[in-house]
Amino acid sequence: MTAEAREAGSPEGLAADGERPLGIALLTYKGNPFCGGQGVYVRHLSRELARLGHRVEVIGSQPYPVLDEGADYADRLTLTELPSLDLYRQPDPFRTPGRDEYRDWIDALEVGTMWTGGFPEPLTFSLRARRHLRARRGEFDVVHDNQTLGYGLLGDVGAPLVTTIHHPITVDRQLELDAAQGWQRRMSVRRWYAFTRMQKRVARRLPSVLTVSGTSRAEIVDHLGVRQDRIHVVHIGADTDLFSPDPSVPRIPGRIVTTSSADVPLKGLVFLVEALAKVRTEHPDAHLVVVGKRPEEGPVAQTIERYGLEGAVEFVKGISDAELVDLVRSAQVACVPSLYEGFSLPAAEAMATGTPLVATTGGAIPEVAGRDGETCLAVPPGDAGALAAGLNRLLGDEELRARLGSAGRERVLRHFTWARAAEGTVARYREAMDMARSSAAPAADRSAPQTPSRSAAPAGAAPTVVEGANSESRATC
Repeated sequence: MTAEAREAGSPEGLAADGERPLGIALLTYKGNPFCGGQGVYVRHLSRELARLGHRVEVIGSQPYPVLDEGADYADRLTLTELPSLDLYRQPDPFRTPGRDEYRDWIDALEVGTMWTGGFPEPLTFSLRARRHLRARRGEFDVVHDNQTLGYGLLGDVGAPLVTTIHHPITVDRQLELDAAQGWQRRMSVRRWYAFTRMQKRVARRLPSVLTVSGTSRAEIVDHLGVRQDRIHVVHIGADTDLFSPDPSVPRIPGRIVTTSSADVPLKGLVFLVEALAKVRTEHPDAHLVVVGKRPEEGPVAQTIERYGLEGAVEFVKGISDAELVDLVRSAQVACVPSLYEGFSLPAAEAMATGTPLVATTGGAIPEVAGRDGETCLAVPPGDAGALAAGLNRLLGDEELRARLGSAGRERVLRHFTWARAAEGTVARYREAMDMARSSAAPAADRSAPQTPSRSAAPAGAAPTVVEGANSESRATC
């Protein structure tokens, strides 16, 4: 069904907001929920959008998104695979493809960028997505990009564009540069993050940006130069049906659980390992379970070896949702040691299970975790001593653990659910569609006279939604 046919009325009835259901193309160049927060976002948001009555088609590349299945929305949620060359797949990352794998010039660009030390996927996915969307013009009411921010998504992509920026990747880049030792490592980091220059240029030309916290909104303004009036905060949240308390799961004495989706300085894991060494002098049974891949080298591996913590730090990877939830439930304390987060899903999920939380004040974490002593214990980022003090306090105080655990879950239920996130997102979709209709009005209908420097679009021409909606922002590129 085309967008025009849907506009005339849907035989399926109205969406949850009382208006006609939307056809949504949700783009994600990295959508597997076991690889990081972007995949978790796509998985849960797509499900809740479908539950609201909308038709959602997730379009992604490897590692492919994992979508939930439900009888009440099965016919409204689908996955379209838009394959890359999958250059970073395990067990052969940074592989060189065979000659018969190349399909077009975008594949050659992908390989060439990798060979020269860059990260090509945001650009190459955006180019493939542009081609795919233009071939399917009229099938979608709105296109929602999940932080690709590639050149291919500028201009006409066949429908109004809304973009989620979880936080500027320039933050990750700076933290890695700060931690880099030696000029060769610094050069490597700069080359890998070269795509952030593109993301800055693209972000400034977007008509509608969603972000997940007030902190991220401020960072997007400061780092990317996006105008404040184009950025809208829509908080995300936890799956509170899945992440819920279960008294039948026993708490394991001394267990601390954390999530580290990547071995990068931003996650602050090295400070938590140092804190664990201090905590074990007071609580010898204290041990850490990390949801993530064990690093074979680098600062975290070196710190574990230096303090002799090989038997006290366990890494788990590839576990099911049920196993993850039971793991969090079994911990006496959950910890988020990050130096910066644009939101912190692990904090919200731990709080939703009723597990008490020690978290840093890095980035938007306080926006999620709440006030120190009320819904969590808050400590400064990058401070192993403060982390140790917070962990010691919680491990030694059962009453405090119970109080913070209960208050934390109540906070998540009030503010951070995926159903609420989906409702807020749909409201922004409809605003973007209204804005696109206004910008696409025929030049003859405009009250303002046309200047010689601007030519009117031919009658019947497809509107260039992104550029037409915010052409004044080009001066900032």
